[in-house]
This record gives sequence, C-alpha cells and structure tokens, in this order.
Amino acid sequence: MELLDKTALYKIGYGLYAITTNDGKKDNAFICNTVVQVADNPLKITVAINKQNYSHETIKQTGKMNVNVLSIDCPFSLFEQYGFKSGRDTNKLEGDYQKTTNGLVVLPNYVNAVISLTVDSYVDLASHGLFICSVTESKVLTQKETLTYAFYHSNVKPKPQATNVKGYSCKICGYFHEGETLPADFVCPWCKHPASDFEPVK
Repeated sequence: MELLDKTALYKIGYGLYAITTNDGKKDNAFICNTVVQVADNPLKITVAINKQNYSHETIKQTGKMNVNVLSIDCPFSLFEQYGFKSGRDTNKLEGDYQKTTNGLVVLPNYVNAVISLTVDSYVDLASHGLFICSVTESKVLTQKETLTYAFYHSNVKPKPQATNVKGYSCKICGYFHEGETLPADFVCPWCKHPASDFEPVK
C-alpha cells in the first residue's frame, strides 16, 4: 500500500470563502478554502494563505481581513473574478461596496455571512502562512446553505470539454496547460497548486 496518497486529502471537508482585504490603495479579494474556527472563548479563527497570493502580503502588513462565506448559489464567474487573477495587477473590486467597521468590503451577492478578523499571530508553514485571528465583527446575511469544496467540484466548476489538444489539467481548479510535458516545478497560475495536482488530458 502506498504510504502517501495525496488524493486522500481531498476527502477532508472544506467550505469556500472570499477573503477581502485592502492594501491601503485598493480593495482586493481572493478565494480561500482554509478558514477554521479553532477556539470559542475567546473566538479564534485560522486562515492559511499561499505565500504567492498578493493578499498574504497585504494581510501581513495590515493585520486584518474579512471572511465572506460563500453560499451554494455562487456561480463559477465569481471564482473567475476573484480566484483566477492577481490583485497585484488587477482591480477586482471596482465600484462602491458595503463595508464593515474595519473598512473592508462585504461582497454584495452569494454570501451568507461575513466575519471580520484581526491577526493575533502568524505561523510560517513554508509554502503557506497561517494567520491566527480574533473575531471583531460578524453577521449572518442570508439563510442560504454554505458552499462546500465538494459541491463546487461537482456542481459549479465546468466539466472538461473533449479536445484533441494534449495537455494537463489541474485537479483543483480546472486550469488547462497545453503541451506534451509538464515541468516538475510548474505551479498553477490560478490556484497556485504544484505539478503533482495536475493530470494528463488526451
């Protein structure tokens, strides 16, 4: 029996969230599946963020973020808007938005709750940073069910189309890399997962 089967980790249940931040010049948002309540008194939540993500840098500087809990009616276009672009060179949140007391955006649609966090401490996890946070504000917005990672893969993410083009597809987000080979050090430009999370498409 193989000792390390990474697909076993895909069985862990996750929700999906849009984390909103502000770098001092513009609002930003990104998609995250690693938000966990870890204590109740006082309320503590952890958020793990890939270090290549622009919001990782922003949150380290500002010490705050909003967790927008995505609801089950969330369309794929929201993931394209907030998850497949970088806030370094894109303004993902142009226009006027409702904001919480901390000055950060609450997304107007497909969100059933918003939770404002202040960073208490940080743990370096090599590829990711773990932010340990206190809850400063929270509000239920709708009674719609929370979107899970499993539901996203089964019902929201488009299914691969039949093609004669050879390449590799990311098992996490669906990004397609055209080519005969995939470099061992390849990183998905959308979700930042490594080459080991890609499968060949013929």
